[in-house]
Amino acid sequence: MSTEELQPPLTPAVFFILFALSDGEKHGYAIMQEVSKLSSGKFRMGPGTLYTTIQRLLDLKLIAETKDSIEEEGRRRYYKLTRAGKSLFEAELARMDDVLRLAHRKKLAAQGAR
Repeated sequence: MSTEELQPPLTPAVFFILFALSDGEKHGYAIMQEVSKLSSGKFRMGPGTLYTTIQRLLDLKLIAETKDSIEEEGRRRYYKLTRAGKSLFEAELARMDDVLRLAHRKKLAAQGAR
């Protein structure tokens, strides 16, 4: 088990997986589809990146496999955010909001200096 801890800023793969799970549990393929939708197609991740990142998030207890995860065929696994994952996602959103506010103020200040 890794003692690693994630803190903002997050990598795009971590951010978008947490974002995709923020409205409920999903299986891997649904996460990939939601990531594409959330990023307007600008960030795509293949299965290797997806499942490597999912395993890392599971190890860090930021996401969890749901109890009803295994379907009849036993192939699909569903994942959900844990409290720690939700907190990390919210911290990243707050960080992004702060950056946007700062950028907006800087832009206004630059316009006023002209």
